[in-house]
Amino acid sequence: MVAQIKLGPIAVDVVLKDIKNIHLSVYPPAGRVRISAPLRMDLDTIRVFAITKLGWIKSQQQKLREQERESPREYLDRESHYVWGKRYLLEVVESDQPPRVQLKHSKLQLQVRLGSDEEKKQAIVAAWYRDQLRQAIPPLIAKWETTLGVKVERIFVQRMKTKWGSCSSARRNIRLNSELAKKPRECLEYLMVHEMVHLLEPTHNSHFTALMDQFMPKWKFYREILNRLPVHHEQWKY
Repeated sequence: MVAQIKLGPIAVDVVLKDIKNIHLSVYPPAGRVRISAPLRMDLDTIRVFAITKLGWIKSQQQKLREQERESPREYLDRESHYVWGKRYLLEVVESDQPPRVQLKHSKLQLQVRLGSDEEKKQAIVAAWYRDQLRQAIPPLIAKWETTLGVKVERIFVQRMKTKWGSCSSARRNIRLNSELAKKPRECLEYLMVHEMVHLLEPTHNSHFTALMDQFMPKWKFYREILNRLPVHHEQWKY
């Protein structure tokens, strides 16, 4: 069942589904609000819950409106691209050799077949970013599985429009946004710890916060860095 409730000028989409707990999300770029709630929960109860979260909703919407966004990339020479928080200038090389991407000093060199269009260049670079992230993840998993005493079953790396990462605590799977390969490495480590702590505490309650404080005392600092950095230019669709 899908419904909508109004909190003054704020419209809240409500989806009733077969889940145990209520979940509130505010989505970029404009701050669309959605609540997923158990099938048994009535709209009046959901409305009261939303009202108690109204200050947080407005705060999140303001952050999204103010967050800087990358300009659209055209994959032309001397265009700026970021890898692990460092800026590189793109150098496009047309060749009859297989496509590849490599870092050369301050340049991100993109080798493509003759006549490759923007869409093809974008796909090659996106695949390279995913590979960079996949290479960086295993040492972090090994480190934090031991520290936290948890076990990650599978890691998925993909483009995510609304989140930096997510965790399925039941299946012990973690999904990470491939855009993290553009951000400083400490931001990736923060996200890994955040999602792995969800294997100990699935929700963002006081216990979760206490665990983050215990295992990564500077986690709020890293979260702030990540949230201040420009996010990918996207034509958002819902």
